[in-house]
Amino acid sequence: MGELGDGGITHRTVAVNGIRLHIAEKGTGPAVLLLHGFPELWYSWRHQISYLSSRGYRAVAPDLRGFGDSDAPSSHDCYTMLHVVGDIVALIQFLGEEKVFVVGHDWGAIVAWNLCMFRPDLVRSVVALSVAFMPRNPLRKPLDTLRLVYGNDYYVCAFQEKERAEGEFAQIDMKLLMKKFLTYHDPKPVIVPKDKGFSTLPEKEIVLPSWLSEEDVEYFANKFRCTGFTGGVNYYRALDLNWELTAAWTGAQIKVPAKFIVGDQDLTYHFPGANDYIHRGGFRKDVPLLQDVVIVEGAGHFINQEKAIEIAEHIYQFISNM
Repeated sequence: MGELGDGGITHRTVAVNGIRLHIAEKGTGPAVLLLHGFPELWYSWRHQISYLSSRGYRAVAPDLRGFGDSDAPSSHDCYTMLHVVGDIVALIQFLGEEKVFVVGHDWGAIVAWNLCMFRPDLVRSVVALSVAFMPRNPLRKPLDTLRLVYGNDYYVCAFQEKERAEGEFAQIDMKLLMKKFLTYHDPKPVIVPKDKGFSTLPEKEIVLPSWLSEEDVEYFANKFRCTGFTGGVNYYRALDLNWELTAAWTGAQIKVPAKFIVGDQDLTYHFPGANDYIHRGGFRKDVPLLQDVVIVEGAGHFINQEKAIEIAEHIYQFISNM
């Protein structure tokens, strides 16, 4: 099993939970797991890996199952939180760590919250970006809720159909598609009418922001050219299955020290009810050890890349006090 360096970052593939997981790591000291979202990779944490490793931490960022150089089972049944959290638990054990700091963004935040809910004994603290803890609604399945609120053209609902997801993604140049994803900076819900679809070309040339280079986009594009998007989209297709499998945790609290960070232009911050939940007591009731909520002005969804050093500092300040 060979290892290769990338700015001091080493890469290897490890066997965990019946699959092969690619991890990028750097540094020695207490372990910090960095869990990415969709459509991303370990690479989304490149700045935080360097920052944390230079301050005495062992930064470890996997490609979650279905992404990048990790295995990607074909069926969405293999992408429940029991599977993905199982991967992370096995990774913690593989790394020889008793407890870790966990940081997650987007789907990675959901995985982090579920890790804290299933195995709080393994977590020193959690920093979640973009997605607050979402308690299970025992009365309605997630997709039913989303269809009720947004309709069938909401992107999560559209993702349930292969022809509306992978089929349309395949019709657009991968680098252009990744530019569309990563530069998305709109708090409004993502509605994808059938007559337009995901493959609609932008009306004008996409100018990259200062925090994203052509080389960065190409790295993402190259990996998704190889893997496609089925693995990543399968997380959305397992939403209702997650709901069924986690019934035993209805009403469970997250009893791990926690910090939450979100951009005020992030679409997740503008979900119906999200603002009230975060600021008016619901969040703190479900996460009683929530120590800090940070709203970053002007930041969009891909906050760990857009505000890389600011986010790295927030993570470091929080975990260094644990």
